[in-house]
Amino acid sequence: MENAAAALAEDTTRQTYESAEEVLRLYRPVMRALATAAGPSVEVVLHNLDSSDVDLDHTIMAIENGHVTGRSVGGPSTSLGLDVLKDRRGNHDAFGYRAFTSDGRELRSSSVYFHNAAGDIIASLCINVDLSPIQHARNMLEALLPVAPVSAENAPQEHFGSDLLSVMDQMITEAIAEIGRPVAQMSRDDKIAVLEKLDQRGVTQMRKSIETIAKRLRVSRVTAYAYLDEARS
Repeated sequence: MENAAAALAEDTTRQTYESAEEVLRLYRPVMRALATAAGPSVEVVLHNLDSSDVDLDHTIMAIENGHVTGRSVGGPSTSLGLDVLKDRRGNHDAFGYRAFTSDGRELRSSSVYFHNAAGDIIASLCINVDLSPIQHARNMLEALLPVAPVSAENAPQEHFGSDLLSVMDQMITEAIAEIGRPVAQMSRDDKIAVLEKLDQRGVTQMRKSIETIAKRLRVSRVTAYAYLDEARS
């Protein structure tokens, strides 16, 4: 929706319009298309600011999905309308800013403004996305996927694989990663530490584990057994 609003902004910087009614004729189908494509959580509204004495209580010329903010045709502007009236020739386009409904729901909003030949703002198109459905879904997901306890040093670690060999390989990879340096840069003590971790986790009890570990640590099978003996002692 922000990209759509930005594209409209580029259009408004190139064109001028005789009246707010002309803007309405041109963009009414666009408003309907945007609202239909984006769904019921997205409000699209066009404000009439084409007057030297704008009544901010009654600026809405057209609106789609007005239930998002509870407004309808003939309804009011927002607090941004006051800023526009202070400087009718300024660039007030804004994208992706935060807004809030009267009942506290958060919106993600974008606004573009249309000018006449004299440079005065005569209308504005605003897109307001209600974030509450997304926030509700996020809260439900967080409830289903609780964060792990902060203190989980003694928590069990589980590995999954298509077979026991792949599980073992994952556990070796994890032990190597815990040393904090690649195998090519490991010292003898580092490699003994890897054997110690794997022995404590039961990897050395698996079939052909020493051969696999030796290959990953780039040492011989005999050396791997020697490192294991040192680790256990």
